[in-house]
Amino acid sequence: MAEPIKAMVVDLSHWDPAQDYNKVADAGIVGVIYKATEGSGYQDPTYVDQQQAARRAGVKWGAYHFANGESVSSQVNNFLKFASPDPDELFCLDWEDNPSGSKMSLPQVKEWITKVEDALQRPGECVIYGGNTIKEAVGDNIDPFMAARRLWLCQYASAPVIPACWETYWLWQFTDGQVGPSPHTIAGIGPCDINSYQGTASELAAEWASGTLQPVPPEPEPETASVHFNLQTSGPVQITIAVNGEVLYGIEA
Repeated sequence: MAEPIKAMVVDLSHWDPAQDYNKVADAGIVGVIYKATEGSGYQDPTYVDQQQAARRAGVKWGAYHFANGESVSSQVNNFLKFASPDPDELFCLDWEDNPSGSKMSLPQVKEWITKVEDALQRPGECVIYGGNTIKEAVGDNIDPFMAARRLWLCQYASAPVIPACWETYWLWQFTDGQVGPSPHTIAGIGPCDINSYQGTASELAAEWASGTLQPVPPEPEPETASVHFNLQTSGPVQITIAVNGEVLYGIEA
């Protein structure tokens, strides 16, 4: 049975940057997850400009690191020094087959995630992206470390198969802009990787960075001011000025 698709997130890189984030937002896209780094040395040259444009348009921002088999510490340093995610920004490890070299092992994945989360002081907040690589490495085992983090599943099919570690996905990348269910294009970008989220747009925005719904801060109460005159038949006149019940000024005349 086909899974309902609610396209709310795109993931991009220097290969397919957005041309107009206002159009992206108008198309119903809540957030973008952008390639920041790869391995121990690559940094996406379009990252900063795209980040600024997305933020100006009110689109949530996230950064991902494309993993390979190089030194984990070097990859961690590359990501943190370049992306340096703010507390309201999502961060993700992209763990997939690497056609140009070796890929991360499961122990290396856990090492990268732990070191990045520790450095950012954001335990459990790393999003894990992958498809067949995750399924082959984890298999039918329930790995508590992996299960404790959000799954961003890649599978270009009408009904995704969830790895045993997770009950469901957090995001589902259902197309690369060519293969997979529709839609394949987003206004302001064109063909691109598009992801489905099964909650509401407000829920996605509220849990974007941390994975847990953050309460919306209450609207501040409007300030009320009052001026009190104490007129007496004899003695001084008292004048009191108060804001929200707090006396700011008083005088006798």
